[in-house]
Amino acid sequence: MSVPFALLGLLEREPSHGYDLKRDYDSYFGRSKPLPFGQVYATLGRLSRDGKVSPGEIEPGDGPDRKRFAITEAGKQEFETWLREPVEPEPHLQTVLFEKVLLALMLGRSAEQYLDTQRAAHLRRMRELTELKRQDSLIDALLADHGLFHLEADLRWMDMTAARLPSLASMVAT
Repeated sequence: MSVPFALLGLLEREPSHGYDLKRDYDSYFGRSKPLPFGQVYATLGRLSRDGKVSPGEIEPGDGPDRKRFAITEAGKQEFETWLREPVEPEPHLQTVLFEKVLLALMLGRSAEQYLDTQRAAHLRRMRELTELKRQDSLIDALLADHGLFHLEADLRWMDMTAARLPSLASMVAT
């Protein structure tokens, strides 16, 4: 998730304090990795410096004085451009999973054992995500489905790779 664009999108919805932005970010996007307060304010500082958000006047509150940030026209344009651009459909052709298999074979170690261990870890995570889907939150269910589909693809790749290990081992043997 791109934190600056997420904050711009939340600010396009309505001007907000940093505290409220963090709460909304964590609620929608940071379920497994909440956004640190320092990152919220550092990002808002950069967005302000670059003319994409503007801080309002300092407002007294039930704690430290707070600024309400609003998105600028430049911020709206940049957010809209980002929103229209597709996400790279194939992010990595050489993953850590692939690197570990290849290195194990290069070093004469058991890639099959690594694949079995990784498969078990994937299956554990899939059970966790399936349990998450049983909750009433549509957001959690959609995020869990996204993760499950990626893990399923990894499992298919592991099965195909395991079947090809002898050929791959002969290719990388020194």
